[in-house]
Amino acid sequence: MVCLDVHYADASATVAAVVFSSWTDDLAIKETTITLPATADYEPGEFYKRELPCLMAAIQSLDEPPALILIDGYVWLGLARPGLGARLYDALETRVPVVGVAKTAFHGQTEAVEVFRGGSQRPLFVTAAGVPPQEAAVHVKQMHGEHRLPTLIKRADQLCRGRV
Repeated sequence: MVCLDVHYADASATVAAVVFSSWTDDLAIKETTITLPATADYEPGEFYKRELPCLMAAIQSLDEPPALILIDGYVWLGLARPGLGARLYDALETRVPVVGVAKTAFHGQTEAVEVFRGGSQRPLFVTAAGVPPQEAAVHVKQMHGEHRLPTLIKRADQLCRGRV
């Protein structure tokens, strides 16, 4: 399994991959970052055009294909409305399940499963493709860490931002 996250700075993007073997792991098996030229400008409603090439580059850099991918964001933006995760799932020919863990609510998204962790009053919003979203939400809740954001998801965020 792998957590992926991307951070943009000026004309570049840094993508982090945090590889792990179990939902409850507290440490990564492997961590990598790749810095790429920014592939596209941000377009409202078309975020995947900017981020998908970065995620694909990170996946292709791994020693073996992941069994599951966790992303920071949504798989589905609404009923039958694909988000970044659904686009990634399709780009991988629906062979690798994708779980999206978003930190903020998306207007119009009613299918996301809310997950409360670490005593936080603010939920994470879990969506998925290739695995039932309720099942994915149970796993996200079980992930290591005392706080709202699981340890390995936070690690991917820190890596791509150069905060390690």
